[in-house]
This record gives sequence, structure tokens and C-alpha cells, in this order.
Amino acid sequence: MVNILLCGNIKVFDGALTQLISMTNRTKEDITCYIFTMDISRLNPDFMSITDEQIKFLDNVVKSKNKNNKVIKIDVTDLYENEFSNCKNENAYCTPYTLLRLLADLVPDMPSKLLYLDIDIMIGDDISKLYNIDITNYEYAAVKEKYGCWLIRPDYINAGMLLFNMNKIKQTGLLKKARDLIKKRKLLFADQDAIFWSTKKKLLLPRKFNEQSEFNRKDTVVCHFCKRLMFLPYPHTENFKQWNIKEVHEVLKCHSFDKDLEEYLKLKEEY
Repeated sequence: MVNILLCGNIKVFDGALTQLISMTNRTKEDITCYIFTMDISRLNPDFMSITDEQIKFLDNVVKSKNKNNKVIKIDVTDLYENEFSNCKNENAYCTPYTLLRLLADLVPDMPSKLLYLDIDIMIGDDISKLYNIDITNYEYAAVKEKYGCWLIRPDYINAGMLLFNMNKIKQTGLLKKARDLIKKRKLLFADQDAIFWSTKKKLLLPRKFNEQSEFNRKDTVVCHFCKRLMFLPYPHTENFKQWNIKEVHEVLKCHSFDKDLEEYLKLKEEY
């Protein structure tokens, strides 16, 4: 069994759908995908929970590949409000939904091993190649952040992919320390910084498990469509996601997921 954690609101449906299509098209093991969500429309009208209708559709899609696959919605609104309401990082560089992974140790009955993935990710190979890596002696496994490992620290991580050892995390208090840090200090990269600076022991993995810049590598397991810093023809950033299909093709020159995206378009029309 591969246990996946996604986080987000009503707006993450396209990301979840594209990611789960690519994952289930390449993975034979049973997959359970937990989606942490919440309603904090007090901050933004768009900050509403992913709907039951969306969850049901996603669940039907993954079951069409393997009847044992499932998608489970977990509303963590109350947990979030208790931990992070009006905290220093509630209006961080990303939405408050990035903070939800920090609640994983407080949610009852979560599995002892959990693979967190950002929503802007596609799976290029069998995800069990990542999930089955032995992290018994580590709090989590991650890949270096493409810019942060040069600008912050050589071992600075990208938190878009985190393979959590929940038993170890509960022993060391990693996520509790990260939550405390979020509440005490304004952090440039919020949850990512909080996790990094609270870590006791992590396993650094090869970039193929969180590829952040080259979108056509044949060995990529996790392809992360994160923001890129570009210098030509002038310094700027690009932030095209996998569901921005025209830009993925024309700007990123990525065709590794064409069949998955064709399936996505058909399913989206059906939805």
C-alpha cells in the first residue's frame, strides 16, 4: 500500500486529477490518497474545502485503474484554527493550505509512513520506487531545493515532496516544533523553513525524486512544476503548472505527460 498526502482547497482539483492520473497510470501497488482540506473563507472567498463531489470523482478515477485505490477527504479546519489562526505566517508566500502538512501527526489513524506531495507534481515512474525507500532511521526523506541549497544551506530541502516516517516524527516532535516555529517567527518560506530548521535527521535523495527544473528526464519519478527563476531575456519568474497544457508544451517544451494530460482533458470534460 502506498499512502499519499495532498493538501488544498476547492481550487486544487485540476492538480489532484492530473497528478493521480499520472500516478495510477504507472503504479501497480494499491494507493490511498488522503486530502487534507479546510474552509477558511474568512481570509479569502476561494479558501473553501474541496467538495465531496470532487472527492467522489477523484475516487472513481483512481478506482478505474485499481479497484483497491481510494481517495479520502479529511477536513482539518478545526485543527488549523486551533494551531495557526492569525499566526505570523498565515499570509505567507503561498496559501495557508501549505501549512496543513504540519498537522499530520495530530490527525487520528494516519499511516506510519506517508508521502506528502505538492499539487503541482506529475509522476513519471512507479511511485512505489520512492515510497518503498527505507527511512526507518530518519524523520523524512527529501530532495535538495534547487536554489536554496546554494543560497541558504547545502542541505536545504524542497518541501514539495516529503516522505514522512510518522513514528519517528512523533518521537522527535518534528511537526510540533515546526508548528511552534510557524507561530513564533515570520519565515520567508513558512512551512518549508519550519520543517528544515526543526529537523534532527533527514535522508537526502537524488533529484529524480523531486525534479524541479528539467521536465523531460527519462529517470524522473517525481516531476515538480514549481516556480522557476529565469535570467533571459531579462530576470523574471515562470510558474506554469501541469494543467497549463499550452505553456507546458510551448514554454517548458515538456511532452513527457502528454497521454496523461489527454486523459485529464477527457475526464475534465466528463466532470
